[in-house]
Order: sequence, then C-alpha cells, then structure tokens
Amino acid sequence: MSQSYRVADRGSVIDRTRPVTFTFNGKSVQGYHGDTAASALLANGQHLMGRSFKYHRPRGVVAAGSEEPNALLDVDRGQGRRDPNNRATMVEIFDGLELKSQNHFPSLERDVGIVNDKLAPMFAAGFYYKTFMWPQAAWKRLYEPVIRQAAGLGDAPKVPDPDRYVERHAHCDVLVVGLGPAGLSAALAAAKTGKRVMVCDEHPTPGGSLLHDATSTIGGQTADAWLSATLDDLDSRENVILLTRTTAFGYYNHNHVVLAERITDHLATPLENTPRERLWQVRAGQVVIAAGAHERPLVFSNNDRPGILLADAMRVYLNRYGVLPGRKAIIATAGASAYQTALDLKSVGVDVLIADLRLAEDCGPELAAAKTADIEVLSAHTVVSASGSKRVTALELAPLDETGVVGQPFSIACDCVGMSGGWTPAVHLFSQSRGKLRFDPELDAFVPGKSAQAEMSAGSCNGAYDLAGCLAEGSAAGRRAAGVLEAAAEDVSATPSFVGTLAVRVLPTSGDPNRARAFIDFQNDVTAKDIKLAVREGFESIEHVKRYTTTGMATDQGKTSNMNALGLVAGTLNTEIPSVGTTTFRLPFTPTSFGAFAGQNRGDLFDPIRTTPIHEWAVANGAKFEDVAQWKRAWYFPSGSETMRAAVDRECLAVRDRVGIFDASTLGKIEVVGRDAAEFLNRIYTNGFLKLSVGRCRYGLMLKEDGYLMDDGVVGRLAEDRFHVTTTTGGAPRVLAHMEDYLQTEWTDLDVYLTSTTEQWATIAVQGPKAREVISGLVEDMDLSPTAFPHMSLREGRIAGAPCRLFRMSFTGELGFEINVPSSFGRTVWEAIWQAGQPFGMTPYGTEAMHVLRAERGFIIVGQETDGTMTPSDVGLDGLVSKAKSDFVGKRSLMRPDVVAEGRKQLVGLVTENADFVLDEGAQIVAEPSTAIPTPMLGHVTSSYFSANRDTSIALAVIQDGRSRVGDRLYATTLKGFEPVTVTAPQFIDPEGRRVHA
Repeated sequence: MSQSYRVADRGSVIDRTRPVTFTFNGKSVQGYHGDTAASALLANGQHLMGRSFKYHRPRGVVAAGSEEPNALLDVDRGQGRRDPNNRATMVEIFDGLELKSQNHFPSLERDVGIVNDKLAPMFAAGFYYKTFMWPQAAWKRLYEPVIRQAAGLGDAPKVPDPDRYVERHAHCDVLVVGLGPAGLSAALAAAKTGKRVMVCDEHPTPGGSLLHDATSTIGGQTADAWLSATLDDLDSRENVILLTRTTAFGYYNHNHVVLAERITDHLATPLENTPRERLWQVRAGQVVIAAGAHERPLVFSNNDRPGILLADAMRVYLNRYGVLPGRKAIIATAGASAYQTALDLKSVGVDVLIADLRLAEDCGPELAAAKTADIEVLSAHTVVSASGSKRVTALELAPLDETGVVGQPFSIACDCVGMSGGWTPAVHLFSQSRGKLRFDPELDAFVPGKSAQAEMSAGSCNGAYDLAGCLAEGSAAGRRAAGVLEAAAEDVSATPSFVGTLAVRVLPTSGDPNRARAFIDFQNDVTAKDIKLAVREGFESIEHVKRYTTTGMATDQGKTSNMNALGLVAGTLNTEIPSVGTTTFRLPFTPTSFGAFAGQNRGDLFDPIRTTPIHEWAVANGAKFEDVAQWKRAWYFPSGSETMRAAVDRECLAVRDRVGIFDASTLGKIEVVGRDAAEFLNRIYTNGFLKLSVGRCRYGLMLKEDGYLMDDGVVGRLAEDRFHVTTTTGGAPRVLAHMEDYLQTEWTDLDVYLTSTTEQWATIAVQGPKAREVISGLVEDMDLSPTAFPHMSLREGRIAGAPCRLFRMSFTGELGFEINVPSSFGRTVWEAIWQAGQPFGMTPYGTEAMHVLRAERGFIIVGQETDGTMTPSDVGLDGLVSKAKSDFVGKRSLMRPDVVAEGRKQLVGLVTENADFVLDEGAQIVAEPSTAIPTPMLGHVTSSYFSANRDTSIALAVIQDGRSRVGDRLYATTLKGFEPVTVTAPQFIDPEGRRVHA
C-alpha cells in the first residue's frame, strides 16, 4: 500500500524521519512513528477495517480515540504477544507489527457472513428471545452450540501471556484526569501552588484538542506554542508526575482512582523484564476530571459505510497525522463545530461541501467563515441515505422547509463523509464517583451536577465546548483543588471556537423510516428501528432497552450511541430525556486487560506458596505435603514403601506411647499489645481474659456477630499489657481483619495495637509422655516441673541457645509443649530437639496424624466440625461462654430463638460396627436405611479416621439432638448403601483428660 493520502505540511504527532513498516492482513503497509493503526491505514486508502458483529456489514474507522466502535483489530506484537479486539485508533504502530481484521470468512473483502445482512428482518431486536424458545429440547443440542460459536469478536489467545504486569500505589494532593486544554490549565494552576500533582492522559502525546487545532491562539500564542510551553513547565516541576498512555478507568470511594498505564505496547523490542502495563492505585486529596467530550454520530440510512467518520475525527487525522480521509468530502452536521473541520480540509485542497440541518439564520460566524473560504453550504438540508459498499461513494441529501418537511432528494458523489450530531460530555468517571448528573437542554446533554466526593469537572466534560471556556474552567478547578479559593484568575484568553448544536436523534427522511437501516450502535448492529421496536414491545426503561437491543453494550460502552438511543426512546415515548434517565456508567472506562488487573498474581504467584523454616528438613526426610491455605504442610512421613495408612498409624502410636515432633509454624499468631489489651480480648472472645495471670494461657472461642463460631485458639499472657494470640492456620487473616474492624469502628477508645507475627515465629510441637524428658536438657532459665510449669502455662527463656516462648499446651491430649522461636532459629532448634529425642524414640508426624490424634480426644477444628452455623453449645463448648461478662461479640445472638431451640445439630462421636470401615467425611446420617426420596437427614460426618490407638475407625459428626442419641444405632450413607454406626460421646481416648497433665 502506498501513502497516497498523506499531506506534506500537517502532522503534529508523527515523525516523518522515522518510517515504519507493518502488515495488515498479510500485506505490507507504510506509516510513520507516531501513527496509529487507523491513521496509517487511512493514509494508505484503507477504509475497510472490519465486519460488524451481527450482520457482517463492511465497517471502517468512525472515531479517532478510545470511543472507536468499529475498527477492532487482532494485534500480534511478536513473541506470543497477541490479543484481539484492539481499537485501531489506539494501537501505535512499529516495525514488524502484524494486524488482522476480525469477524469474517474467508476474507475481509469477501465475507460469507454478509448473508446475515440479507436476512436482517429475522434478526430484529430480541430475536434470540423469540427464536430459540421452541422446541426446548433443541436448546442444548442445537441452538446453544451454534450461538456460542457465533458469539464474540476475535479469537482469544491460545498461549499464555508472556508479559509482566505490575501495580503501584500512589498518593497525591491533586489528580488531574485528561491533558486537553482544561486538564493542562488545571494541572499547571495546581502545580504552581506547590501541591503534589499527578496528571494522566490515555494518549501518547498530551494536548487533547490542541494537537489538531491549527488555527486557535491562547494568550497571544499559537495553540501549539502554548501547549509546548505548558508541558515544559509541568515537566520541570518536581511536584508533578505526568503519565501518558494512561487511562483513568475507575473511580471508587474515598477518591480512589485506578489508572492503567500502557508501557511497552508501542515498542517493537521492549527491554527484558519491562512490564507491559502498570496498574496505578491512586488516592487523591482532590480530583479534577477533564475527560473531554465525544462527538455524536448522525443517524441516517447506511450511516455505517466505511469512509463515514465523525467530523472531528477527520480533523484529528488531518492535523495530527497528516492524513486525508478522502479527496471529496461532505460534512453533514447539526452544529457549528464541524465547520472547522471543513475549513481545515479546504485549506489542504479537499473538495468540501457542508450539509447543515440548521436554517441559515440559526447559524453563527461559522457560516460566514465557510463562505469566505469558498465552501458551499447547504443549510436546512438533511441526509437521506449513503451509497456504497466497502466505501461510501455518494450521499443522498434533501432540503427541509421551515416546518421540517423533506423535499426532493438528490445525490452528491463523495469518498468520505464527516458527520456531527453534537457533543456528549464524558461523564463516566464523574458518575462512577456517585455524582449526580443533570440534563442541560441547551447542550442537549447530561452534565455533572452534584458531586459526591472531593471532585470537580472542568472543560468539555462539564459542558464548556469553547476553548476559552475550557481553559478558564480548568485553571479555576486546578486552583480550587489545590486549596486556593480566592486567587485572581489567570489570563486564559483564547480564540473563540464554533459552538452551538441543534438537538437531533434520527435525521428527517423522505422515505419510510421503518425501512431505513440507520445505525445507533455500530458494533452491535443496533438500528433506530430496533430501539423503536423495543419500546413498542413494552421495554420503556432504558436499562431494559439496552439489554433487549444490546445498544451501548459494545466495547465502546455506548460512548457514541447512548445519547442517540436515549433521545430516540424519549421521542418514541413522547417524553423528555431526563425522565428516561441514563444507563449505568460502569467501569472500566475503556477495555482494560486482564493482565493489568491480575498484576503479578499469576503463575506461581497466583496463589503464593508459603513454607515454614522447617520445610526443607521435612523434604529431606521424605515428607508428603498437603496444601493448607497457602502453606505447604507435611502431611505424613512414610518410611520406605509405607502406605499413608501405615505411616499415619505409626505416627499416632508413637505420640501416644513415646513422643512426636510436629511443625506447627503455620498457626496464625497475633501480638496484642496496649493498656487495654485484656479488655479488648475480653470483648472479642466468649470467655474471660481480664483475670488471666501473666504466664498463663487460655483456650478462647471467637464468634461472629450472629453468634456462630468463627475461630478458636490459645491466648497466652506475656505481660499485663501484652498477649500472644494463636489462630487456626486458614483463619489468621480473617481473625486479624475482624479484630482491626472492631478496633477501628466500634472500640476506638481502646489503647490496643495488633501485629501479625505468624511468620516471625517458628512453632515446634513436642507431644507425648516423653516430651518433658526430651526438651529438659535443651531449655535454659525455665523450670519444667509439673508444679512450676502446669498445663496451659507459658514461659520465656532460651532453648538450644535460641530465645524462646515456651507454651505447655496440647492438641493431641498428651503431655505437650509448643516451642516458639524466631523463624531464623527454627531449623536449628528443630534439629536440636530431633537429636535430643532419638533416645526416646521420637517420631515426626504430619497433619494427618495430628487430625487423628485430636479427633481421638474430641477436639474440634473450626471449619471442619463447624460450617458457619454452629454455636459453642452445638459443639459441646458452652462451658467456655462466660455467664459473668456483660457483653462480647455475638453474645446477644446466642439468645436468639433459633439458636436455643430444640432440635439443633450437636457434636457426637460415631463408631462403625465394621471396625475397619472408615466413613466418608460429609456422609449423611439417617435413622433407618431407606431409598425413599426425600429421606430425612439427621446430620453428617465432619471428621473420619482409622484410629490405630483404638484399632477401630472413629468419626465425629453433627446430628440433630445428638447428645440425647448417645448409644443409639443410626446409619451413614456410603457409595454402596448404608453403614450402621453407634452414637458415642466425641471423646474416644482419655475422656477425663488425665494424660495431658502427665
């Protein structure tokens, strides 16, 4: 392709000394550094860039920015960096870039899918709902596979994304979104106050409309000179961060704005390890939104032909990229701004004609300027239809009289059309901030109304369409955002712009409007007829119309279609636009990659693996591992070819008979410190902690507000104002968040500080009758005698030379110690204990043996014996609920009628008549074997194991009125039927707990 549509003296953002070669559908294309895919293709006369979703109609570029609905390309940047549905207007070209059009077969020029266009009457709004209802049996077998095959645009990549994505948090005093005239003046005004300012713009080059403004002056300078000076000023300031290629796509509570920065998409060979995108999480004191406005298309028959662009997009391609959209242009407009496009095109020799829907007397200085430039203007003329297939060839126009009656149509040849139906402020971020919109009838648009956060809008997104107004609003907003409320306004005089638009939705036509193919949503092939049909069929809510017709649901999210759709719905209902309302402005503002959201949380980092300081010892000693939360935990330690069952049996027998060593480092640990630490724990747990002595421990239950068990653990008091709190492995972050929530929202008067210390301490459990003898020779400054160191006590001292917090506690029912040492000492101390334990037959045991041992004693695991609906009484722990405390979290809920009602499920033990039969966890418990449906279920098995110490299988279960059923014969479901079981107390070994006191 040759660049036959380039203009020599235009192109503010391209570098003609740096030619670029890329491919489009396998053909070589020439462009320049700074070109977008759209501008380079247009420069080579390529207007046809894709096919529409439903009808496969030929489509070309419509816009010049992120609002582009038509020109979506499959982009291959090399080395597996391929993704579909990129807007051609936002893709920066470089050498070797490969572009392909989408949604066609066998080729872009000859697409068999165009048959859908011939069958368009069958595909009217809601045809899915009307067509695929009968026969129902055909849905899964026939309809769904075909629809799924046809759904979507582009082909998803089939290989993993090779790029890196990163995330960064930032704080600033003022965040300015958009670097057009309003944004630049706001940023400069705020920066001059010394406040920390961040500014972002989605384009590679800041400037917005100034980049294609070849005629305006600002303060006596050309627009280009003012832009250059302003950017130099901002760049020179240390208090300013200026981000280009960065889209503000989400506005959350508390002025939290999220930005997506594209770092390497424009580079042929990015530096190794350079991230492709960076997600910025910005917390701003004040936000200035200067997001601009989107030009509206006109709605007329065949308004989707390639070569029909938005008028301002024509001006962008001409002045930014030096590209002619064609050589014979018609500007079809209902407003004044498009006249500047006509003037610019005329100045480079394009044959231009203006067809203005307005009467001549309603036009302002723009009409005189056009006549001075010798441009023919047809006032009071409407567009009836466009001709052409793969590119527009003619426009059919018709005169209007003062009453709006359409006269005799006539055709004028052209190779491009610029359409302008007015402007729509980009209020997306404002709406995401929960600000309230108001409808401005003079602008025929919704504009920002009442703000909900520390935000202000400025420029055309606020309804100021003239350059002077944008600059003035921006400067004032920047000063106010920086806290300067009464400063004198700066000189922001500028050449007036052409403003003023006639509100119009569907252009008047002489033909049957119901037969015209006038498109509202280009990408989804939604026509004006579809909108009217939806309203006629009862869909009066704009949200219902949106979903029934799919208007506004394309990748541009209605930026070019929504206002036309709203106006059409209002006109059809004979009501005003404000009563119709708007659809929801959901984030992201533009399509954002999954990679940006995921950041580095992918691959091995998707669910990071956490290992304890003793992990490598366990690996070296043949441990098999299981995943618990994010931790790798030793599951069991097979000896030779030992099976899991044999290994676990051996480990359990060793702990009961001799001594075992267990890595408990994964237990959650929280340091609770402060003058009111005891009072805080007294409120957060069900049992009392105010009188807990220093050096003593207490098992605590934690409830949610609904009275159900949330977590449990042992709390040790280190000093009057310091506690060591343990939690379950998986519950640690949840418990810490729960505690912080109450401290920060309910009990703000308490002097308490919480610190997660899970990874600061390695925890080694030594359990069994010989435990004291094993560690006695290793400890220093601690008396381990039963009298000096009773059960549920803690001491601080040293063990094997390392500082230590030693707890006497047990989760096995045996004499036990839990040794907490700084993580850096974990492996050394473990190996020292291991060596000291060899004369006593010490055995390492894993999580499976730990589960069996605790189940033998009837100890629960929160999350296994509980399901979010269990109370302390249900699991036999009502003795741990203080009757003396006036309040604690969940106390009132324990008195709810449903919580104290009879018939609740209660924790019991089960033994099978077949001693070797291990029940399935989750197996249902029934009173009698039955195949009836439904069969009444009494409860279910929560834990089930073979107990080598009892030489029989054991299980814990929650059963309706379980404690009253002890001794009863019930039945557990199995894969083959039912297994008889006997209900017992949940303690299978040493029910009195004598062994733990040794």
